[in-house]
Amino acid sequence: MKLKLSISQRLVIWITFLVFMLFGAVLFIIQRREVQTLFEQARNRAVLTAQYMWQLNLQPLVRYDRDAIQANVNRQVDNELPYIIFYDRSGTPFVANDLVGSRPDILGRSHFAEDVQPGAQSQETRSVLLQDQRLRVLEVEIPIFLPGNDRKWASVKIGHSLESMYAAIQEVRLVLILVGFGGVLLGILGATVLARRLTRPLRKLVDGTVRISKGDFSHAIDVPSGDEIGELARGFNEMTGRLLQTRDQMDAANRKLVQAEKLASIGRLAATIAHEIRNPLTSVKLNLQKVAESERLDDVEKEHIGLSMEGAGQIEKFIKELLNFTRVADLNLDRFPIEQVLEESFKLLRETLTRKGITIEKKYAPGLPQVLVDGDKMRQVFLNILRNAEEALEPGGRITVTLDLAGDAEHKKIRVRISDDGPGIPEKNRDVIFEPFFTTKPSGFGLGLANARKIVEQHNGSIRLARPRGRGTSFVILIPCEEGS
Repeated sequence: MKLKLSISQRLVIWITFLVFMLFGAVLFIIQRREVQTLFEQARNRAVLTAQYMWQLNLQPLVRYDRDAIQANVNRQVDNELPYIIFYDRSGTPFVANDLVGSRPDILGRSHFAEDVQPGAQSQETRSVLLQDQRLRVLEVEIPIFLPGNDRKWASVKIGHSLESMYAAIQEVRLVLILVGFGGVLLGILGATVLARRLTRPLRKLVDGTVRISKGDFSHAIDVPSGDEIGELARGFNEMTGRLLQTRDQMDAANRKLVQAEKLASIGRLAATIAHEIRNPLTSVKLNLQKVAESERLDDVEKEHIGLSMEGAGQIEKFIKELLNFTRVADLNLDRFPIEQVLEESFKLLRETLTRKGITIEKKYAPGLPQVLVDGDKMRQVFLNILRNAEEALEPGGRITVTLDLAGDAEHKKIRVRISDDGPGIPEKNRDVIFEPFFTTKPSGFGLGLANARKIVEQHNGSIRLARPRGRGTSFVILIPCEEGS
């Protein structure tokens, strides 16, 4: 069964391994250098001790005063210097301390012949058993020369204990092991922190891709670093942005397809209505008109005939609006300043607005380009929205019309915002106000805003219900500045 390890765990393991190897190599080199240094110090100390014993016993050696030499030797012997041996010119043991006086394996003979040169040395590391204790010693022997004489007079050999040196080596090794252990622990801690810092953005990236794979294209991966992971996160964000835009376009296309299907169904219904109702309705209206012209009718009968003719007119108006909504008419495009189309719409409503005391506040950005539109159709759109605002406002209300540019340099659009300070549209109705036959008016048909949206979309524009700044209702219309189709 294959062991599954996360990237963070792998980083911790590999960094710990590298830190262990690095500390091991460094500590091994330090340990070797420390051992060499301690051994060199012990060797130098042993040589100096041997030279000291030579100088201390030079006069007794000249006189061959064995007792004086023996007394000096016994005084100098201690735990660090377990034995001292003097050899005569022939290399035979001459004086030794009592501890090794009966030990031929230690006494032995001198390493130097009679013709040895001044400055010669003999060094040997050995293990000896003294007083039931095994000691590691460094034996150093040097020849002794009298002043002005190049012939060897005698030699001295000392046994310098290395136990203190090995104890110091053990202390150094223990300290180095503790340092290495602490370094490895710090390395593991640092590796853990580093792994978390490195894998945290990867974890965010993985979580983001999981959410994106589930269809949440609005999720943005927050990785602010400037390294490769940050670039990958930004690439994912750009990709999800394009996917979200593509999905929105597909949703819009689906909505348009559904709308087209609705229009087709309404068109078929309108054609049936026009065929089944319009011709009989015309006959009814003509007959009502002939009856109304009769002089034998009294006032009550004339009033009833007038109500019937008014009802027939309402039916005829509904059929006309329905046919206008379902009919795809060609646009009569021309270049207009959008302000001109708006002003013509205001003129048609001026009398009604004046009667209710409604004021219009205009906020036009200067230097707006002309747009290629069907003036009559766009006037119909503005009239529909303005008439709805007028009907919703109480006397003394206000309508604000704002014109400015929107979009980027390559896709400039004229933005028309028509707002009022009326009661506003309930939240439950905001998503369905552009649907055909939706209306809250007792005498409305519910085709005005649906027809307005159809006209704006024919101009490759868009219309939406915006969140008002305060109370009231606000419609935003976007019309492309480039040539329409």
